Amino acid sequence: MRIRSLGVIDDAVVELSPGFTAVTGETGAGKTMVVTSLGLLLGGRADPALVRLGAKSAVVEGRISVGPQTPAAVRAEEAGAELDDGALLISRTLSAEGRSRAHVGGRSVPVGLLAELADDLVAVHGQTDQQGLLRPARQRQALDRYAGDAVAVPLAKYTAAHRRLRAVAAELEELTTLARERSQEADLLRFGLDEIAAAEPQPGEDTELAAEAERLGHAEALASAATAAHAALAGNPEDPEGVDATTLVAGAHRALEAVRSHDQDLAALAERLGEIGILMADVAGELASYADGLDADPLRLATVEERRAALNHLTRKYGADIAAVLAWSEQSAARLAELDGDDDRIGELTAERDALRAELGDLAQTLTDARTASAERFADAVTAELAELAMPHARVTVEIRQTEVPEDADGIVVGGRTVAYGPAGADEVELLLAPHPGAPPRPIAKGASGGELSRVMLAVEVVFAGSDPVPTYLFDEVDAGVGGKAAVEVGRRLARLAKSAQVVVVTHLPQVAAFADRQLLVAKTNDGSVTRSGVTVLEGEERVRELSRMLAGQEDSETARAHAEELLETARTGR
Repeated sequence: MRIRSLGVIDDAVVELSPGFTAVTGETGAGKTMVVTSLGLLLGGRADPALVRLGAKSAVVEGRISVGPQTPAAVRAEEAGAELDDGALLISRTLSAEGRSRAHVGGRSVPVGLLAELADDLVAVHGQTDQQGLLRPARQRQALDRYAGDAVAVPLAKYTAAHRRLRAVAAELEELTTLARERSQEADLLRFGLDEIAAAEPQPGEDTELAAEAERLGHAEALASAATAAHAALAGNPEDPEGVDATTLVAGAHRALEAVRSHDQDLAALAERLGEIGILMADVAGELASYADGLDADPLRLATVEERRAALNHLTRKYGADIAAVLAWSEQSAARLAELDGDDDRIGELTAERDALRAELGDLAQTLTDARTASAERFADAVTAELAELAMPHARVTVEIRQTEVPEDADGIVVGGRTVAYGPAGADEVELLLAPHPGAPPRPIAKGASGGELSRVMLAVEVVFAGSDPVPTYLFDEVDAGVGGKAAVEVGRRLARLAKSAQVVVVTHLPQVAAFADRQLLVAKTNDGSVTRSGVTVLEGEERVRELSRMLAGQEDSETARAHAEELLETARTGR
């Protein structure tokens, strides 16, 4: 992370290593700002009072390694972010006026997206900020992973059956709740199909009738025109002296034929006149046939118009033309068959729904039994861890319960009771803590003080190590109220957790810091600010000096140095 103008930090870079990183420093040196910075990157509340005095804004930038198909990477890419060589670049800017902006993978995003990503990236455990396993849903998921195949196998079957039940229930609800509308739709379709069947329209019939009506309506004019044209071409029998086009063309043709042997051009024209004569004779013959065959029967015209009116009635209601009407008829017949089969389909779906609910009830009982067995082992393991973390009388239990619903409600039968259910079964899982004998078990968020809660969460995370997919854990004040041997055990368990995840701890206990793979020192300059050189990685002699300061407040005390070296050796050999 790079932190600029946040609290006492002017400009500092914090490099967190794989494994266990301890952040140490004098009280007020800015260790908490490291936690605050990470909180801002995770979508935490932005307080303008955090902006360093005199600065216009504070900026926190982080580079987080993520897998290409992890939930965080997928969600970020859905928001338009791009991975940078397998890493997600996140920044949060907080202005002194209170405005806050967030960027992920080079894309401006709502701050709420950071909180979504945080669920899959970092689990924060501190006196004022607890995330991850405090949520019952995450507790159930972690318990399921802790249980292994005993839960995973029936859960996979349950999830598939639940998905099918949701689909069946949705279709059944549509069929039953919309029964009236579907019945009305069927009646309308049936009426339309009956109308079309009664009329028996034929493909293209409307076009053919329109042409026939046009011809019958103008029969006299058409006949007169055809007769006049025929007379012009072939002559009028009642006027033997009249001149017609055929006779004139024939005369012209004869004139050219008489001399065609003397000129090829004229011979070609003679041939063309011959073709014209033949064509005119053909046209004249067809005009005579047309005039003779033209039907001027008014009864036929009335029949045609009546049929057209019947077809127009259909096209006004069911389509732009008869082709569209016939297409509507075909589609509507298929839809009507579907609607008429609703009763049978409702019966089939009801039977399938009841069978799926019974199957889910059996699978949910199997899940409950497996979770109960795993919860007992888990609770005993966490309680044993707490005994080593200066909480010898605390006891953790896991409550697995179901919520009963009325028999006529949407529920499944588990253990003879109708209970609510979801995609992961019917169980509600919650971790409970009794901090001392006689105290009633309460949810861990309410059953422990701030320092105790961090230790409880450390014990939980250690037991769950490898089961919870969150890759990074941040503990702040995990060592509050402990010391001596208990502090050593806190450090040892943090180191154990760091074997399967990245662990960051802000601590003031040397017994905890000694177990870290990397120790970062946060130190102020003379003007009270933390600059880039104020966050350093301690190695060798420098780490011994810092542990000596943490032990005795004296970096150069020989006794403290000896004790610091002993702590480092204990941590190296006793993990």
